[in-house]
Amino acid sequence: MKKLSKRLKKCLEAIEKDKDYELQEAITLLKNAPHPKFDETVEIVCTLNIDPKQSEQIVRGTTVLPHGIGKEVKVCVFCKGEDVVKAKNAGADFAGANELVEKIKKGWLEFDKTASTPEMMKEVAQLGKLLGPRGLMPSPKAGTVGPDIAAIVKELKAGKVQFKTDKTANLHAAIGKLSFPEKNIYENAQTLIKAVLHARPASIKGRYMKKISISSTMGPGIKLDLAKLGAAR
Repeated sequence: MKKLSKRLKKCLEAIEKDKDYELQEAITLLKNAPHPKFDETVEIVCTLNIDPKQSEQIVRGTTVLPHGIGKEVKVCVFCKGEDVVKAKNAGADFAGANELVEKIKKGWLEFDKTASTPEMMKEVAQLGKLLGPRGLMPSPKAGTVGPDIAAIVKELKAGKVQFKTDKTANLHAAIGKLSFPEKNIYENAQTLIKAVLHARPASIKGRYMKKISISSTMGPGIKLDLAKLGAAR
C-alpha cells in the first residue's frame, strides 16, 4: 500500500469520512487544505444510477461555465472560405480545410478543442481514429458542429465543457482552478451539476445520482449533500 504524504494526511484529517458536505463548505475545505506548489484543477465526479451498456442511458452534454476552466483553450476549426475568417475573428487558433486534415494525419495535435462546419465533416471523418480516443472529434451532439462557426468558437473559448459517463457509470468534469475565488468555483460547480441533472435519460427510474464529490488534482474527494443540490431523486 502506498504511504500517504504528510500533506494528504492533513487533508484527510480535516474531512469527516461519513459526512455529506454542502457545496460551499466543501469548497472552503478545498481552498484551506494544504496543497502542492502548482495550481490544481478542481473536478466534479458524479456516480450515476445508469446502465452504461445501454446506449440510451449514456449521459452526455455540454455547458458553458460562467468563469471558464482557468486554462487558455486552443481551438482548431475545420472550415472553408469565409468561415475561416469568421472563425479566426471569433478567436480560433487554427482554421482551415484539407490542409489541417492532412497535418493532423501526420501527427500534429497541438490544440485542446475542435469545431467544424457541416460541409467539412466528410473530410474530418477520416480523423476519427486519431481524434476520437482523445475526445477531440467534432460532434453535433456536443454542439461543436454547425453553420454558425463563430458562435461555436466563442463558446469554446469562453469555457464550454463537455461531459460524458464512462464505462463505470461515472462522470468526471473539470470546473476550474483552485486559485479561483470560492464564488467562482461555486458557480461553475452549480452550472455543471444542473447540466448533468438536465441530461437525465428518460428511461431512468428512481434516484438518478448515487453520489457527487468535489476534489482537487492532488486532494481527496469530498462527498456532497445530494439533497442540498436538488439531486436526491
